[in-house]
Amino acid sequence: MNSFGRLFRISMLGESHVPCVGILIDGCPAGIPLSEEDFLPDLNRRKSGRPGTTARKEEDAPSVMSGLFHGTTTGAPMLILFDNRDIDSAPYEQVGKMDRPGQADFAAREKFGGFHDYRGGGVFSGRLTTGLVAAGVVAKKLIHPVTVGAVLREAGGSVDIDRAVAGAMREGDSLGGIVECRADGLPAGLGEPFFDSVESLLSHLIFSIPGIKGIEFGAGFACAVMRGSAYNDRIISKTGETETNNSGGINGGVTNGNQLVFRAAVRPTASISKTQRFMDMETGAHHELSLPGRHDACFALRIPVIVEAAAAVVIADLMLLEQKVSRIQR
Repeated sequence: MNSFGRLFRISMLGESHVPCVGILIDGCPAGIPLSEEDFLPDLNRRKSGRPGTTARKEEDAPSVMSGLFHGTTTGAPMLILFDNRDIDSAPYEQVGKMDRPGQADFAAREKFGGFHDYRGGGVFSGRLTTGLVAAGVVAKKLIHPVTVGAVLREAGGSVDIDRAVAGAMREGDSLGGIVECRADGLPAGLGEPFFDSVESLLSHLIFSIPGIKGIEFGAGFACAVMRGSAYNDRIISKTGETETNNSGGINGGVTNGNQLVFRAAVRPTASISKTQRFMDMETGAHHELSLPGRHDACFALRIPVIVEAAAAVVIADLMLLEQKVSRIQR
């Protein structure tokens, strides 16, 4: 399915090389001040331009087709579209019969019977995250004064990100990275035990971002080598503030009022200019080929704002469910 959420519900649409991509937001309350200019700072953070990002240049000017009137949300479903203009499909002509290593080509062929649009990755492309970022802008306004922020902590195992990316580019290769996200001001009590735990819901949407291969909360995997006496977060105030935050702001799948902290692992870009071994799916023959096209050497550089948006969408849905959203002040 292409939808997520219960009260604040988003539906993604589009593909990499079709006329547009976008997002449909249902359940956004009326009366939230919003303009098309409000989307630009986060959309610009997602854009390419930094060394190591794709040469594809899209304007990413949002067209709000419904749900916005006289500078405020109306409560109607909000449709936001983005044109795909800087499209070059020629490099993908060979993909029709040769599935690229590390890409969704083979899996998509099996799932859709060969009818999928493989240009630029089609529906599996990171291009679709443009709409997710737009939904995050709306969600951030909804959850105010709760704040969400994400940063790229390392790339290719190095905190010297620019140097690591430059090295991969020289070799025609790619890098992954670690993105850390923090949310401040969350009320305690969001989430449900087991299937709708905060970790479950965040992981669900974070893993929808192409290229995310792992997630950890608080101390994360390091907790496996810690003792309980070191891991347990001692409560130091009647408001639930803890001395440490190894749990990442969540106990029993429910927020505890402390800072929400998680990290996501981003894989290296699958499409690289370095020669790789391909298999012709018609003949079974193997070929050494270099992939043409415009690809990110490290798309983790553009991931933080997308992770931020996903976290804000989940938090908005949870706060609406618990009636924790402040009354809109006109």
